[in-house]
Amino acid sequence: MFFFNVSCRVFDTSSHVEFHGKRYLSGHSNNDTMTTRADEEYDYLFKVVLIGDSGVGKSNLLSRFTRNEFNLESKSTIGVEFATKSIQTEGKTIKAQIWDTAGQERYRAITSAYYRGAVGALLVYDISKHSTFENVERWLKELRDHAEANIVVMLVGNKSDLRHLRAVETDEAMAFSEQHNLAFIETSALDASGVDTAFQRILTEIYRLMSRRNMAAEDGANAPKLSSGQTISLNADNKPRKNCCSG
Repeated sequence: MFFFNVSCRVFDTSSHVEFHGKRYLSGHSNNDTMTTRADEEYDYLFKVVLIGDSGVGKSNLLSRFTRNEFNLESKSTIGVEFATKSIQTEGKTIKAQIWDTAGQERYRAITSAYYRGAVGALLVYDISKHSTFENVERWLKELRDHAEANIVVMLVGNKSDLRHLRAVETDEAMAFSEQHNLAFIETSALDASGVDTAFQRILTEIYRLMSRRNMAAEDGANAPKLSSGQTISLNADNKPRKNCCSG
């Protein structure tokens, strides 16, 4: 286990509680996953990370989805913060634990540790700054190096409201996503367009992937089975872990 003295903000939209702290436990197992209420009802907990250059709008995507808030004066994230929100998909309650990682180079050593256990990633660029799109491939490589091999990745072109300043054409981004087998969507944290859809799509895809693996496991394959209330890992070698969360 590793302790980092970074600023970590934790938001739980289901209980409307905000925590502020200077100390966060990283390198944890699924059994150590933080939650604000032991009795909160959900079927599965998915960890999703937001990655991309500083200033592309990751923090505002997080706040728009989890709290329906947007801060035009949002400052760069210091270290890591995460928030949670539950959604319904195919009759199941999915609790998303969404991590916003700092995009600055000086935090890379810290944020790389937070890929551990992630089953989904939103790879974000700013449609008005082509340099942020050019760096997407580097972020994708870092993700592949540190995350589980089967992580579900969605390419997100944020700030779609800045159409008059567009520097990355939709077709260019779509071609990249197809080349690398990524889902793709354009969003605007400012006007909320596409934000809920992006998170709903990636969480649903993660659930469907695990459901398929569960069906394979029932047929005798060596794959993790879905058990209600567990934290999900996409690593086929992992065994399912129950009672993963503590208050």
